[in-house]
Amino acid sequence: MTKPSVLWASPAERSARLISLRNEKMATSAHAYVRGSVGEFYDWLGRATDGSIPEGPPVWICGDCHVGNLGPVASVKGAVDIEIRDFDQSVIGNPAHDLLRLGLSLAMAARASDLPGVTTAQMIEQMMVGYGEAFNEISDDRDGGVPDLVKHALHLAASRSWRHLADERIEGVAPTIPLGKRFWPLDRAERDAVRKLFDEERMRRLATALRSREDDAAIKVLDAAYWRKGCSSLGLLRLAVLVEVARGKEISHCLMDIKEAVAAVAPRHPDAKIPRDNAERVVEGARHMSPHLGNRMLPLRLMDKAVFVRELLPQDLKLEIETLTHAEAMSVACFLAKIVGRAHARQMGTLDGGIWMKELSRNRSKQLDAPSWLWTGVVELVGPHERAYLEHCRRYALAA
Repeated sequence: MTKPSVLWASPAERSARLISLRNEKMATSAHAYVRGSVGEFYDWLGRATDGSIPEGPPVWICGDCHVGNLGPVASVKGAVDIEIRDFDQSVIGNPAHDLLRLGLSLAMAARASDLPGVTTAQMIEQMMVGYGEAFNEISDDRDGGVPDLVKHALHLAASRSWRHLADERIEGVAPTIPLGKRFWPLDRAERDAVRKLFDEERMRRLATALRSREDDAAIKVLDAAYWRKGCSSLGLLRLAVLVEVARGKEISHCLMDIKEAVAAVAPRHPDAKIPRDNAERVVEGARHMSPHLGNRMLPLRLMDKAVFVRELLPQDLKLEIETLTHAEAMSVACFLAKIVGRAHARQMGTLDGGIWMKELSRNRSKQLDAPSWLWTGVVELVGPHERAYLEHCRRYALAA
């Protein structure tokens, strides 16, 4: 495949370049392919035998609960915790789907780390240990059982400042967004739409809500660009907007992330009342599952598209888990499942949570200390995803 002569794409070239980049990204590893193939995951679930996957109490689920979608997140007041970070697929649905998606992601991470199959089986067991602990927590002690690599991510997040974010995202603190590999130019209509959006009072309140800014501070758009970011979402509208807040000695800057929201492929509960607007659905899911993040998000319309907006904070990081040792695999599986369990448990309450725990206990096999449907589902998912990944790589190589 011929490399482009410039790093960035014009608005007219954008769509074709994004498709090419998405294919390239998904070809890097089987683990990366899983992250970008949520549609195939739910196609498999749709073909699963009725009754093979238990129906948990309907709650807001992530819908795309893979390892890369968890990490440190800061609250409006500056507290940092590990939460789910992506809600494009969030719906009121079956909590078992989040467990299956996380199990598949962990299994593929184990294979990428060249860990034996017995480690994968033990990871699934540890998932259920952590998930169950979330429903049985008496105190709010968040320190117990935190893996070292997660502690490192939390420590790194807590020590970061605006300069770290600016250097990482926009290559310096100058009030511009440099065009290049990550940021591409907007056309005039897109720039006008962004400036009009930030004239709204709701956007001013969002920009002044964080970091002790004055509530009545003025805001001004300094620069905006298309943001080439993500994997499964590549091709959707994604913008970065650099905003000036206040004037004179009180001046500060913030980086806003605007992302298009489209219909979820995750199946919703038939009786669930979910916002019809996709941006409102995403924000509502985030507020139920990850309050730190959800309370910093706003659903809006931009150029007749549903979008959600949040300010990027220096503390917002994703967990970088490319390779794992056996010990890390055990602790990470337990801990991440506990984070997902907390997001589910806070919605269920004591009664529904107890019923769900009994259902999971009832489905445990004598040979494996985890529900048989979860282990069987992960095993049956790994094979098709491996085959699909290799076929994707074949097509990518032939097009090169």
